[in-house]
Amino acid sequence: MLEAVFGSTSAERVLLFLVARGEGYATEIARTFDTNQSQIQKQLDRMERDGLLVNKVVGRTRVYSFNPRFAFKTELEALVSKAIELSPEKLRETLVLNRRRPRKRTKPL
Repeated sequence: MLEAVFGSTSAERVLLFLVARGEGYATEIARTFDTNQSQIQKQLDRMERDGLLVNKVVGRTRVYSFNPRFAFKTELEALVSKAIELSPEKLRETLVLNRRRPRKRTKPL
């Protein structure tokens, strides 16, 4: 949907994921969209180099989020949020689903 604006599908996927969840790492984003991790990592590196993203190291994982000092941060988030609203239901559910731990064995479904 936004591929024409951002220049690549990988860039679109990175931005969709980060707007929906706030932060993420390359493997998590690649798994969510069932895509190649190296393409996602290249986009994350490019966006960080250009000042759009910042990262922090949590354990051995490099977690990316939007740079709060980026000049067009609010406008970009508004554009990507609108794209999420107009996307298919299945994609929205995938982006919003944010399970970080396994379900407790005794917890009912």
